[in-house]
Amino acid sequence: QVQLVESGGGLVQPGGSLRLSCAASGTIFSNYAMGWYRQAPGKQRELVAHLTTYGSTTYANSVKGRFTISRDNAKNTVYLQMVSLKPEDTAVYYCNAKTTMTNYWGQGTQVTVSS
Repeated sequence: QVQLVESGGGLVQPGGSLRLSCAASGTIFSNYAMGWYRQAPGKQRELVAHLTTYGSTTYANSVKGRFTISRDNAKNTVYLQMVSLKPEDTAVYYCNAKTTMTNYWGQGTQVTVSS
């Protein structure tokens, strides 16, 4: 059973920064494509950033240039570095691990951007 545990969320002022972490256990982490998604109140869950096993990245247009996804296979951890945060980035952020046969989600971590 794969477990994903997110951390690093919190309250930050507009223009501030946060780094989210997602620690994986119970699997060979390097076999999984990793992603960060978010869901704001009343909205559908959306892809924020994606990182393949080969290191290719994809970002939502709304976060390009501000967010960076990275992984440390030795630590079984994926990160989302967020800078220049905006109120519209407020959401619950979820970690996702995926192969062609499997799909796992973390429990989510709240990010609130407010003055």
